[in-house]
Amino acid sequence: MKELYYEEKLNIQTIGKKNEVNDSTYYHPYEPTPYSALEELCKHYKVTERDRLVDFGCGKGRLIFYLNYLFDGYVTGVEMNEVFYSDALINKERYLNKLKRKENRIHILCCKAEQYEIQPKDNRFYFFNPFSIQIFMKVINNILHSVENTNREIDIILYYANDEYRFFLEYQTMFQLINEIEIPNLYEKNSYERFLIYRLSK
Repeated sequence: MKELYYEEKLNIQTIGKKNEVNDSTYYHPYEPTPYSALEELCKHYKVTERDRLVDFGCGKGRLIFYLNYLFDGYVTGVEMNEVFYSDALINKERYLNKLKRKENRIHILCCKAEQYEIQPKDNRFYFFNPFSIQIFMKVINNILHSVENTNREIDIILYYANDEYRFFLEYQTMFQLINEIEIPNLYEKNSYERFLIYRLSK
């Protein structure tokens, strides 16, 4: 099983339990991106050492550790749930102890997504349907305000993309869909099993 293989390899514990939920109508239950999906994403999309990726609703940190391991890039996890945040910090310590990566490339913050202050070098943003469209719109607007101050290319990576997220990006922003990555053996049964990558060019 890939889940157990990567959990051991990265020395982290991120497999979710059904009773792990956010106590909020606007934030969705904890569910990490499957490792099989992450493998597929990274076959077709690269995050370089120069990129700075932010995972909104990072949970226990699976995505940020996986991408840091593969690309040694800068990653930031934003999580509002204090229990998940605490688990992510424990995972960070376990991950760093085993793999001896640079600690300053991994940041984990406990705050609401819309309260995260977009940093001038943040340029890749990941969403696994973590919250309502209202919050998503606020976060995207925060990103756009940041671009007004520091012009740069921005990518939005959506997994299991909510239709409202897609419609908002495509009809109310200047983001353009540049790639669609279908998950083999899953997409045929469920058309949401894919990554959509939107780009805002400089």
